[in-house]
Amino acid sequence: MQKMKSPPFSSSSSSSSSSSSLSILRKARLSPYLFTLLAFILFVAVLYGEDLMCIFSQQLEPAAADQLVIKPGKIKNTKLPFAIGKSDPECDIFTGRWVWDESNRPLYEESECPYIQPQLTCQKHGRPDKDYQKWRWQPDGCDLPSFNATLMLETLRGKRMMFVGDSLNRGQYVSMICLLHSLIPEGAKSMETFDSDSRTVFTAKDYNATIEFYWAPFLLESNSDNAVNHRISDRLVRKGSMNYHGKHWKGVDVLVFNTYLWWMTGLKFKILQGSFEDEVKDIVEVPTAEAYRMAMKSMLRWVRRNMDRNKTRVFFTSMSPSHGKSIDWGGEPNGNCYNETSVIKDKNYWGSDSRKNVMEVIGEEFRKSKVPISFLNITQLSSYRKDAHTSIYKKQWSPLTPEQLANPVSYADCVHWCLPGLQDTWNELLFAKMFYP
Repeated sequence: MQKMKSPPFSSSSSSSSSSSSLSILRKARLSPYLFTLLAFILFVAVLYGEDLMCIFSQQLEPAAADQLVIKPGKIKNTKLPFAIGKSDPECDIFTGRWVWDESNRPLYEESECPYIQPQLTCQKHGRPDKDYQKWRWQPDGCDLPSFNATLMLETLRGKRMMFVGDSLNRGQYVSMICLLHSLIPEGAKSMETFDSDSRTVFTAKDYNATIEFYWAPFLLESNSDNAVNHRISDRLVRKGSMNYHGKHWKGVDVLVFNTYLWWMTGLKFKILQGSFEDEVKDIVEVPTAEAYRMAMKSMLRWVRRNMDRNKTRVFFTSMSPSHGKSIDWGGEPNGNCYNETSVIKDKNYWGSDSRKNVMEVIGEEFRKSKVPISFLNITQLSSYRKDAHTSIYKKQWSPLTPEQLANPVSYADCVHWCLPGLQDTWNELLFAKMFYP
């Protein structure tokens, strides 16, 4: 690299004096502009410092496939609606262990909550044990705040809370109602369905509050949007169609999204680029993880445009794990969750049914986003609960064949969860994030 040469000294004193005077005059003329420029740079640095740091940190931070602590980009307004305190920033409430707590679990009895669907009432359908109800989630290094039903109902006074997604989100929705309904007098509550069962509404009349569920398994418009008849193997989602369902979510004060299971049909997924009304449909196949990324981008964009960050809260529940292969946890080959009554103790356990590349997509999109959305990272803690599924202890919508009856593993449901049970913990985590973010 060449060095800059110093200017030679002048032999003429008058020339030197003249140059010096001109230099001083130039500096005098330029100084107001320099001062203004420096002041502007300082102003921008103060005003957007957090944003700039967030951008640089995103570029420098690697997104590991097994990184399960996912944080959105920094939000300038850190005071979130409904918050009454702060959690310990050093404690991750989603990392911990399950502890046996027979004296404080379950949080309600199955027979005391008439809103539980027959697909989730395991005791009524013959499950012989209740051990799955007695486990409490214990974060490492801190405690979860106790679920306060009175606080939740008072906070929802005059408001709408809505769970949007698939049947797993509907299970969390029913769990929330079971945690609250005993405080409401019998004549002051109701449950109704609308829009061909796409929307279910629980009303707490004295509170002028509703807790709702809306069926949208992909969040986007799809060929599986019928809340009753949606068993379609060749699934199709329309690109950029968040408003198709989103128009029903506007005006909601607390939104809880989920979407995962319905995307898992293979390594590729079909995306409709036009309309379902088109006579000739423009369909493309993309990797499933990228199709899921499209949904995440659409959801975050919709939230940014339609939710008031000063008045509303949005939550996203991560993928719910299934336990369809007992060999994953060291069990017998060809087994699954059937007859499982104990939790998995290995803290590093990750089942083959949970795709890490999807978790990575969530992490990448949430880290880039400035949308104030609270992430409920239930995947790892739920993966330990092979004991908590409905298995064979649920209403069967079709008569079982002799072959199925002879082999219960063949029809065990290792996707959905008994209530009361695991999904009550999901709502305890939601409660913690809502009031103590």
